Amino acid sequence: MRKLAIGTALSGALALAGLAAPAASAAAAPDLTFSGVTVNKGKPVVVGTSKAVSVPVSYTLTRPKDLVLDQKKNVQAVILYRGTLKSVVNDLGPDAPPVCTTTATTDTTVTESCTEKIVAAPDESLYEAADATTWKAAGLFVHSDETVSDDYLHGENDVTAWGNLASVKVQRAARLTVNAAPEPAVKGKTLTVTGKLTRADWAAGRYVGYKGQKVALQFKADGGSYANVKAITSGTGGALSTTVKAAKSGTYRFVFAGTATTGAKTSTGDHVTVK
Repeated sequence: MRKLAIGTALSGALALAGLAAPAASAAAAPDLTFSGVTVNKGKPVVVGTSKAVSVPVSYTLTRPKDLVLDQKKNVQAVILYRGTLKSVVNDLGPDAPPVCTTTATTDTTVTESCTEKIVAAPDESLYEAADATTWKAAGLFVHSDETVSDDYLHGENDVTAWGNLASVKVQRAARLTVNAAPEPAVKGKTLTVTGKLTRADWAAGRYVGYKGQKVALQFKADGGSYANVKAITSGTGGALSTTVKAAKSGTYRFVFAGTATTGAKTSTGDHVTVK
């Protein structure tokens, strides 16, 4: 398991600022308020085995009027983390600076509406099954002071984070197949409907069978709409198999509702002509 500490590898925001591991200091925390944090429009973040997923984040930021957030010397962002701020197990950060628009000002404060994109990449930032869980959002502020010349380098970074601002589920993507046979079918005879339920294994970098899961078989007669036929349970390797009586021409599909750790999935349909 990859153990992180706040300020050691807050990947997105620190990388944007070009910072390494910040050193703690006694500088006073800035008076920032992150509110209305929404991650992925309130939906789970579902990640497969190869493609990075861009996760939209929106929030309201209120800052002192005299604090300039240039995303270089003063960096602000929202990150996702697993664990606690004292002991971060894993974190996900943005791949570009936030975009903020001023919505209100007072004599002492500025309020801005901000958006950013957090990147969830299998193998790069999601490593193990334990990453499929509920993550929390934190507001982050990093101040960097650096003195550089040809023969001298000195840098100090102050990190402040505000945790538990929102939560989001990160889930493993599922795949689901279906095949109804024989085709064409004879009215009143038995049709066998098979398929397979698999889900992303981030550690292995491939999809693996998902055993013991309830999956619904649905049927849509030509010109009609889908309705549940029966529920079955996936077997070894995620195998699905059941039988039905061929009554009329139409399309069969499997539907998996998902679990806390795995995203929902609906297979493509397989049309059968009944004669």
